[in-house]
Amino acid sequence: MSNDQAARPADRSAKLIAAAIALPVAALAGWGFFQVMRSADAPAAAPKPSASTSTSPKVMPTAPVKMAVSALGERQATVCRALLSQLPEQVRDLPRREVSGGFEQNAAWGDPALTLTCGGTTPTFPPTDDVYLLDGVCWHESAGTWTTVDREVPVSVTVPAGLDGPGEWVSEFSKTFIETVPSAETMPTGCR
Repeated sequence: MSNDQAARPADRSAKLIAAAIALPVAALAGWGFFQVMRSADAPAAAPKPSASTSTSPKVMPTAPVKMAVSALGERQATVCRALLSQLPEQVRDLPRREVSGGFEQNAAWGDPALTLTCGGTTPTFPPTDDVYLLDGVCWHESAGTWTTVDREVPVSVTVPAGLDGPGEWVSEFSKTFIETVPSAETMPTGCR
């Protein structure tokens, strides 16, 4: 027996051992490469909303907003109907809601409700009180209720405590008021 013949079985054993080790290592390397490439191609998962930032729609009550009804004179009723016919179905992100009465003079949006009442008596207040001229309409504020003081027919908007910037909310109505509610003959000094 020659040296070449004796070395062949040992050579075969080494090749078999090398193959037995190389194949699983190559398979693991391929699997690892696939996992790395798959996670790089996959879109990032969207963050789950927290309890305070829910994307579900806000549940709106179906019951009408309870509002007082005051007697309107013929002129006030005409002006208020004209105003209410031009009010929006939504103020910013607040949808319009049904009211319990006074459909020709009352309107509401959102929950808690931002409310509007047209007509009634012109508010009286001390001459030292502030009035606010916002987008061409003059307002007097008392306890969260803003009332026009430069219009022939007074209109009041009550802004719920949870809404920031009440002056900005009442300004949402200025253009409609100017177009539908005539100016008063006399106005407080700060409104001129």
